[in-house]
Amino acid sequence: MTLRTRLTAWYAGVFLIAGIALIGLNYWLLADWQPLSGGMAAATRATAPTALIDDYPTYPAVEAAQLPADTLVFTAAQVKADTMSTVLWQSVIALLVAAVLAVSLGWVVAGRVLEPLHSITATAHRLEAERLDQRIELDGPPDELKELADTFDGMLDRLASSFDSQKRFVANASHELRTPLAVQRTLIEVALAAPDATDEVRRLGAHLLDTNERSERLIDGLLVLARSDRGLTTRELVWLDEVIDDEVESCAALAAEKKVTFAVETRRYLVDGDPVLLAQLVGNLLRNAVLYNKPGGSVSIRLDQELVVTNTGPTVPAQAVPGLFEPFRRLRDRTGTAGSGLGLSIVQSVAKAHQGSARARPNGGGGLVVQVNLPETGVRQAS
Repeated sequence: MTLRTRLTAWYAGVFLIAGIALIGLNYWLLADWQPLSGGMAAATRATAPTALIDDYPTYPAVEAAQLPADTLVFTAAQVKADTMSTVLWQSVIALLVAAVLAVSLGWVVAGRVLEPLHSITATAHRLEAERLDQRIELDGPPDELKELADTFDGMLDRLASSFDSQKRFVANASHELRTPLAVQRTLIEVALAAPDATDEVRRLGAHLLDTNERSERLIDGLLVLARSDRGLTTRELVWLDEVIDDEVESCAALAAEKKVTFAVETRRYLVDGDPVLLAQLVGNLLRNAVLYNKPGGSVSIRLDQELVVTNTGPTVPAQAVPGLFEPFRRLRDRTGTAGSGLGLSIVQSVAKAHQGSARARPNGGGGLVVQVNLPETGVRQAS
């Protein structure tokens, strides 16, 4: 039961209790009422008027024969009983009609009272960690609801400031780390190029270069993630099918090394967004599909209503799929994997930056199916 329904029920219940109490009070007051005050007493015997005057000194007495033929004669008890019965039933009917009106008005009043809460709820639904620019900005008197809305807005201001500070830290730290890594790579390459380098030094250098390359990929991934989390500053029309073709060509060497084949099926698909981020989205999808595949496996890329990338890798438990979109989460252990654990995180972040979405599910027989929905623009250009 919604809060509006409960408030309406409370309004109607309080009204009914007050109405029943009012009817009971009126009925109790009528119980002490004496009818026919100042009325007339009739008698059928000649001696009755004198007796009536003695018994009821406040009532004038007449003989019944003097009354018109169609006159109805009631006793005081009959008049009182009839009046109380009429008042009771008319009051009950009036109470029922008023109760219906009270329920209707209570529903309207409850809706007006709860309207600010609906604004707060709608704003909360629109909020995300990457989109904290929504505010309630409730107008109205300084009551409890306005205080609640202002408190909520203040909390959003603090959250937005905290998230922005975190994103700036990630981006700045990633930039600062790229320079020493580049220096390390240069020193290792110089050491390996020395004529007197021993086999042990060369093996160690190759291992250090591989570690350095992993670190650079991790930092590049953090930079892309931080950039996409901040949203799009510029947009342009991008043919997504052409981006897919370019990324498939870029991954061809890696696929050949892993003995993985591509099956591509696309159509013309125009997106309004950032071409670099879209290339990162598609590239991460394809590299993940190749790296986490089995020798002799395949990767299917289909672009129709959405982009669907399917691979034939190891079996993925359904309960583990949501965690794959979190940074640094992998299905396998860290050892023996070439990825940085940011691939699907980047895919999801870039999709959200383009007002899209990304989801995944296990592929029957092993592997993963990743579906990315990107809004297709209605603008068409010549092929």
